[in-house]
Amino acid sequence: MSALILAGTWYGWTTVSKVTNGLTTADVIDPAAEGTSGPQNILLVGIDTRTDAQGNKLPQSVLDALHAGDASDGADATDTMILIHIPAGGGRAIGFSIPRDSYVELAGGYGQHKINSAYTYAEVAAAKQLRAKGVTGPQLALQSAQAGAKNSIQTIEQFTGLQINHYASVNLVGFYDISQAIGGVQVCLKQSTHDPDSGANFKAGVQTISGAKALAFVRQRHGLLLGDLDRIKRQQVFMAAMAHSILSAGVLTSPSKLNHLIGAIQKSITLDKGWNVLSFAQQLQGLSAGAIQFLTIPIVNITYPTESDGDAVEVDPQQVQSFVQAEVGKADNPQPAGSSSKPAPPPPTNAPSNADITTEVYNATGIHNLASDVLKALTSKGFTSGGTGNSSARTSTVIDYAPGDEAKAEQVATALGGGIRTVSATFMSTGTVRVYLGTSYSGPKGATTNAASVPTKAAAAPPPITAGAANCVD
Repeated sequence: MSALILAGTWYGWTTVSKVTNGLTTADVIDPAAEGTSGPQNILLVGIDTRTDAQGNKLPQSVLDALHAGDASDGADATDTMILIHIPAGGGRAIGFSIPRDSYVELAGGYGQHKINSAYTYAEVAAAKQLRAKGVTGPQLALQSAQAGAKNSIQTIEQFTGLQINHYASVNLVGFYDISQAIGGVQVCLKQSTHDPDSGANFKAGVQTISGAKALAFVRQRHGLLLGDLDRIKRQQVFMAAMAHSILSAGVLTSPSKLNHLIGAIQKSITLDKGWNVLSFAQQLQGLSAGAIQFLTIPIVNITYPTESDGDAVEVDPQQVQSFVQAEVGKADNPQPAGSSSKPAPPPPTNAPSNADITTEVYNATGIHNLASDVLKALTSKGFTSGGTGNSSARTSTVIDYAPGDEAKAEQVATALGGGIRTVSATFMSTGTVRVYLGTSYSGPKGATTNAASVPTKAAAAPPPITAGAANCVD
């Protein structure tokens, strides 16, 4: 028994040593924020880079397999940004996903741009200065990447109001290698999809993916109704499933899988220089897969025209900081089991009248007269007709509404059976909502007589993505 315990202790120590000794680190965190006790805020970013963690260029054969273009394609950018909050003692962790196109004030004096370019601006500026000093090769890539990471960290700190204690970046090939090392990641799609740009070609249903398919899954945005916002959901479910796999006994107790995972981590991940991995692992002893929850920050408008950056995602920093602080407060001060909570507030009694909501219905299915039939069903429930039209083909049904009219859009969604996504759109007129009927529409398709029974309570928000649950996405 003593020999077995000693062997297990030796193996655990050498395993952690192998991880830490072979990791690439970067000096990017303010020393005052490097404490290992208390709550932790970790910025996890996915870098769209054509180099490995050591600054070496990826072979063109690998880039071709990943549908990643040419090794000389442009400057790097942060495609994925998740700010993970872990309470002291390893309680319920929260991952806040930040859309890469969020239009914010960048740190470093670069002005207002998309948040993913905070990395790019600082990296390009640093690379120019380093070349002037004669720095080339992997060192040029590593040092300029460090400047990009610092600026990203500072930008996200001022945007969310949270001080970042640790930083981890995963390069382009990371999803490929890590997913293979753990034997694949299980995901679920509501419908089949095909995107030649990312190589995403998947059937509907539950499936296990790894390697190039894993990278294609998290990179796809073309063919998804909400583009990058739907890609965020893809990334969230993938991260949740990966956490579930890594925290399961099948990976952590298998020397073979663990060694493959260590090799993949060393090749694709960069951590901040002051991160004590062993102490952090001890802090997370009470963390289980189901205790990781992913949320997306509040969005004002998914299509926000800018002068120099094209369409961006409009966000309100004050709203985002309030949201983040509220969720962090829940995680840091969980309600004791069995304690009574405050009753939920009653549904609003001042819901808009159906007659005050003008509804336009557009047919994107090709089914003859479907828009007219659905509009009849709505007018029979008291909604005002805004006319019908046809639209380009789509799978999902969506409702557009003017900023401030979310309750009206939800009221129409509920009348159509619920479960319909609503989107704020600046081009919509106040008081009017527009329904785009997709081929997946399964709500009322004709006139009804029960006009008085329309529910006024808004449809429930979709549940957060959790590592211990099955999460199906578009």
